[in-house]
Amino acid sequence: MPRQLEGKADSILERGALASGAAGSRAALTLLLAINMFNYIDRQVLAAVQPSIGRDLKLNDQQMGWAATAFLLSYMLLSPLFGWLGDRMSRWILIAIGVVGWSLASGATGLAQTFAILLLTRCFVGIGEAAYGPTAPTLLSDLYPVRVRGTILAWFYVAIPVGSALGYVFGGLIESHVGWRSAFYLLLPPGLLLGALCLFMKEPRRGLSDHIDQPEKVQMGWKDYVQLFRTKSYLLDTAGMTAMTFAMGGVAYWMPAYLAEDRHAGSLATVNLMFGAIVAITGIVATLAGGWLADRLRARFPGSYFLVSAAGLMAAFPAFILLLITPFPFGWVWVFVGCFCLFFNTGPSNTILANVTRPEIRSTAFALNILVIHTLGDAISPPLIGAVADAVDRVRPHAGLGAGFLLVSILMVVGSLLWFWGARYLQADTRAISGEVQV
Repeated sequence: MPRQLEGKADSILERGALASGAAGSRAALTLLLAINMFNYIDRQVLAAVQPSIGRDLKLNDQQMGWAATAFLLSYMLLSPLFGWLGDRMSRWILIAIGVVGWSLASGATGLAQTFAILLLTRCFVGIGEAAYGPTAPTLLSDLYPVRVRGTILAWFYVAIPVGSALGYVFGGLIESHVGWRSAFYLLLPPGLLLGALCLFMKEPRRGLSDHIDQPEKVQMGWKDYVQLFRTKSYLLDTAGMTAMTFAMGGVAYWMPAYLAEDRHAGSLATVNLMFGAIVAITGIVATLAGGWLADRLRARFPGSYFLVSAAGLMAAFPAFILLLITPFPFGWVWVFVGCFCLFFNTGPSNTILANVTRPEIRSTAFALNILVIHTLGDAISPPLIGAVADAVDRVRPHAGLGAGFLLVSILMVVGSLLWFWGARYLQADTRAISGEVQV
């Protein structure tokens, strides 16, 4: 067969495989899903046991808020570096390094005897996760085409609620039986195993699912990166995600302490178990439903990924206000509704990032998004809520966290409006990357 015809045949076969993902796509999705779940277990264990850490190390609420921010600072500041590397070297090797690195740092968190050491270990956790966060979604974007990418990324991001829930439950149970330090020690072995498995995975060709023929090594200039800041869908999606992350990050960190200590919804262990179960159930259903619905509506509404994200975030605001004023146990209903609405945008909002950025710089695009949403989002809100809580509690005990929550919840409305605005640009920006016409 002539080389030209052989290349066309290979291309046809390759595109046919993309109907359900390219070769190795299921194995990649499974491993990345497991790693992402472990990632969020690690993050939320700190939130689950932070009252015990505070008592043991004699830290106030604002200091415990900075423990969360220490992780985010290193995570967001180094993400652009690892995103740049992810566009130029094996992403599986980067992920392996990151997973092993953050696992070692998590185990070291259990050894912390001072506030400074606690902050240092959480910074190293952030460095490890910075190698993973910008690169993992780009692997899936190369393995699955635009028409199913929302559903696939929803499956990937379903690890956020499941991992977060397991983090609350695992942290609460371990802390109640053998202390908070053991919760961090036990995170080390599975992390090392998952990191090792990455070394056996095959790197997909960049742009595979976008039907872009290009060499593996591509030299990108500054004008290619500047184009990101001219892509309205990318900018408005990032802005909306920033507002959402500001509200959701602060609330997630302080919610167990708020429910147990301010609202007397149960002991810390009971609250972690109940809240973890709600996060898991709503997160799985809402994340998958949001990705599926956005894919289904795409033919009828070109901006469906924005519209689905915006509708869910807007609906979360009144549910959250009702949570703050409804007595428990009835308040659990609004915890459930609020969590469901917040998770509805996870798949669609991240799919937008993949669909409107070129494969050659997609890791960098995700990395810059991480930098912005955390710098202006949940790097600020946990210590802000802690500071508000400390100030208000001096005047009205057990009212401080609620006041802090009310303050940050306004950003849910802001984020929703930004996403509604972005819907008008999505079709053109997606077509500019993939050449695919939405029908």
